[in-house]
Amino acid sequence: MNRTSAKTPIKDPLPKNQDTKTGWSLSALRLDKYSGLYLALLLCVVFSLFLPETFGTVNNARVIAAGTAITGIITLAIVVSLAAGVFDLSLAANMTFSICLLGALIAHARLPWVLAVVITLLAGAGIGALNAVIITRLGVDAVIATLGMSSILAALSFWVADGQTVLLSEVSPTFTELGSASIATIPITVYYLAAVAVGLWFLLEHTPFGRYLYAIGSNVQATKLAGIKVVRLEWSSLMLTGMLASLAGVILTMQLGAASFGAGGPYLLPAFAGAFLGSTQVLPGRFNVRGTIVALFLLAIAVKGLQLRFPELPWIKDIVEGMVVIVAVAITARTVRRRKTI
Repeated sequence: MNRTSAKTPIKDPLPKNQDTKTGWSLSALRLDKYSGLYLALLLCVVFSLFLPETFGTVNNARVIAAGTAITGIITLAIVVSLAAGVFDLSLAANMTFSICLLGALIAHARLPWVLAVVITLLAGAGIGALNAVIITRLGVDAVIATLGMSSILAALSFWVADGQTVLLSEVSPTFTELGSASIATIPITVYYLAAVAVGLWFLLEHTPFGRYLYAIGSNVQATKLAGIKVVRLEWSSLMLTGMLASLAGVILTMQLGAASFGAGGPYLLPAFAGAFLGSTQVLPGRFNVRGTIVALFLLAIAVKGLQLRFPELPWIKDIVEGMVVIVAVAITARTVRRRKTI
C-alpha cells in the first residue's frame, strides 16, 4: 500500500458558489461589506420602473442628493464621537442652537455674516467642550450628560430666537447663494458633504488620531494602559462633533435663507440611523465614513421612493428610520460579540 497517497487530501473539484467556466464566485460581490450599495441600486431600479414620472427623474435625484447633504454632515459628526464610544445626544439641539444664534447675530446684532458664521462654529465646538467637561471631569455618563445638555440648549435656543423663525432678508445675497447654488447642476450642499466626508475619512482612517479614537471605542482601559491620552482625545472628538453639528446648522440656514427655530430636532433619529447602518457597511463593526455615506443614500432612496409611492402615509419616514436603528444596532452588537469570542 502506498502510504503517501493515503495522506494526500482530496480536493473539492468545485468550490461553493463558483462557476466552472468563468471561475466567478459569489463572495467576489462582498455582500458582507457592500450589501447596502447593492440594495440602493436595486431600489433605484425598482422605484424608477414603478414611478418613472416622479422617482426616475434627474430632478428627483437632485432633490435626494440635496436633502441628504445636511443629514449627512450631522451624521458624520456623530460618527466621530461614536468612534470613540461616546454617545452625543445633544447633537440636534446643538444644531438648533447654532441656527438660532446665527440668525440672531446677523439679524439683531448686525454682524457681518462671515464673522457670525465663525462665532457660531466656535460656539458649536464650545458646546462639545462643555460636554467633555461634564463627561470626563464630573464623571457623568455620556448619555445622561448630553441628554441634559439637549434640554439646556433647547431653552437657550428659545431665549435667543424668542421662539420665532428669523428671516434673513437683509443679509448679503452671497450668504444664501452659498447654500442654494448649484455647480454643474449639482446642489452646492452635496459638495459640502463630500468635503466633510473626505476630510473625516482621511482623519479617521489615515492618521494616529483616528486610530486612537477607534482604540478608545474598542477598549478604553487597554488604550489607557498603552499610554494614550484618552481624555484629550475624547475632548477633541466631542469638540469636532459639536463644530460639525454647528456647521450643519449654518449650511441649512444658508439654504433656507432663514434661521428656522427648532429645525435641528428632526435630524437626530436620521443621524443615528445612518451612523449605525453605516457601521454594517464597508468596515462592518466599525463606525466609518464610507459605510455611512452608503447608508445615508440607501435610507434617502428608500424613504423618498416610499413617500412618492404612498403619499397618503406621512409616517413612513419615521417608521423606516426607527426600524433601521433597531436592526443596525442589533447587527453591530452581534458583530462585536462575534469578534470578542474569536
